[in-house]
Amino acid sequence: MELDLGAVRTFLAVVDDEHFTEAADRLGMSQQAVSKRIARLEADLGVTLLSRSRTGARPTEDGAAFLPHARALVSLADQAVAMFRARRRPLRIDVLARVAAPIDVVRSFHDAGDVDVDMVVSRGAVCRWTALAEGSVDVAFGRVTEPLPPGIRRIPACLEPIPVLVGRRHRLAGCERVPMAALAGLTAWMPGNTGDSEWAEYYRFLGAESGVRIDSSGPVFGGEHVMDEIGASDDLITFGNTRQFPVRPDVVQLSVTDPTPVYPWSLLWHEANRHPSLPLFIAHVQAGYRPVAAGSRWLPAPDHALFPAGPGNS
Repeated sequence: MELDLGAVRTFLAVVDDEHFTEAADRLGMSQQAVSKRIARLEADLGVTLLSRSRTGARPTEDGAAFLPHARALVSLADQAVAMFRARRRPLRIDVLARVAAPIDVVRSFHDAGDVDVDMVVSRGAVCRWTALAEGSVDVAFGRVTEPLPPGIRRIPACLEPIPVLVGRRHRLAGCERVPMAALAGLTAWMPGNTGDSEWAEYYRFLGAESGVRIDSSGPVFGGEHVMDEIGASDDLITFGNTRQFPVRPDVVQLSVTDPTPVYPWSLLWHEANRHPSLPLFIAHVQAGYRPVAAGSRWLPAPDHALFPAGPGNS
């Protein structure tokens, strides 16, 4: 005897909805078709699975005994289908923003092999834990210091140097590099860098370490507006690089040294994810990660545990 999986699904729908009519609506079938499927399943099993009455349908004793097996059958079938669908779809990667370092990691992975990737730019608008657990994304980049939810795994991905941008009239404009101590007392205008986002917290730490006041006031009109203000000012700076902002002749990018502030990017995924390309991507990130010597870098204290310093510690 071979069970009809469609009939098993129909049985579960009737049990869950407790009415043939509601089950038929959910399945997109007629009530007559639902009744025929249940009758065929009962005939195949040689038992009565459902007790019908004016108030609805309830499992009989045999139906209650069959119920956990029916759910297991459907669950296994769904897992098998999901596995093959996962093999055919691209690896979905939340890079958080297209102007950040993770985009280079994803590009090098794509260029090194034949794995299709689908980049998601969430800007933190969705809960990454929910997205990873539900599989709407397979992996995500971000800065995370709080305890991880059950099932979430994390490894260091990359350390992105954070330069500053100043106008041509700024006293630091003639420097290619500037020690962090030279930034003390300056104001970094970063409109929209508010709230409890992971990057806003990072810049609060950086401001406290460098003596730079982070000014997040004002509406966000985009990168051109920020560059207009920085280019016209002889005292404002902003943290960022020319990948984030449009290149302008009146704005100069300076590297920060002694130490260099770096943004700590982690790679996150859910341990239950079975996308066949996920282990390849994790291995690629692990192979490409390079720690930085403690004396030449700065990152917030909460990030030190996941990003231990490399050789050359001081």
